[in-house]
Amino acid sequence: METGAAAAFTFTNRTGRPSGPVLRMLSAVLPGVAAVQAQVGPYAAAWRAANLDALTRSGRRWVALGDSMTQGIGASSPFHGWVNQAAERLPVPLTIVNLSQSGARVEDVIDQQLPAWRSLPPAAQPDLITVLIGSNDVISPRHRRLLIEAFTELLEALPAGALVAELPSPVRAASTVNALLHSAARRGTIRVIRTDHLDPSVWRGRLAGDNFHPNDAGYRLIADAFTPALTAALAVAEPAAG
Repeated sequence: METGAAAAFTFTNRTGRPSGPVLRMLSAVLPGVAAVQAQVGPYAAAWRAANLDALTRSGRRWVALGDSMTQGIGASSPFHGWVNQAAERLPVPLTIVNLSQSGARVEDVIDQQLPAWRSLPPAAQPDLITVLIGSNDVISPRHRRLLIEAFTELLEALPAGALVAELPSPVRAASTVNALLHSAARRGTIRVIRTDHLDPSVWRGRLAGDNFHPNDAGYRLIADAFTPALTAALAVAEPAAG
């Protein structure tokens, strides 16, 4: 693939929003929170560089959409998150374009990440698209009220066959979103990644220093959830052009 595609790609893996006041306060008083938040800039930069390199390569491709979980925040490296752990298990090698943003909400996937995917040249279009989003929406009452509408818009915008993870949250809005996902899956428009087994008990010893983001072992659990569906999707996907 020509390097011109990389030169024209301006997506930075940042939402452009500063962290909120509560997170800034917690970072000031809790070293574990501060240490994990210190990863945000370097991990975004690492994925930006990796994406530019990916756009110079040919072969089958995976575009990952989401928030800090897909960026690997909390892991020992940006490339020790669930995306790379899952990629290592797949039967064919994939070039990864990771468009995640720490702090992203559903609206950021719609307004920033989907346009970045659509801006890729034809030769860089993916065999797989995954979506793991919603955690930052459900923790905010203001954004939770808009979650159903936002997720409905997102599902309408995704390409057929996209793999979308459930929201592992007990709040009513998350349950409604999960019902929307399974309805879309029954229509054959998406594949749903089940996360209902990821209850609070499984995270003991698998969280980073902020007690929110997974560590390497925690991301292995998310990779476990995605890998079978990724493998199945690859088996039916047409190879990427170019």
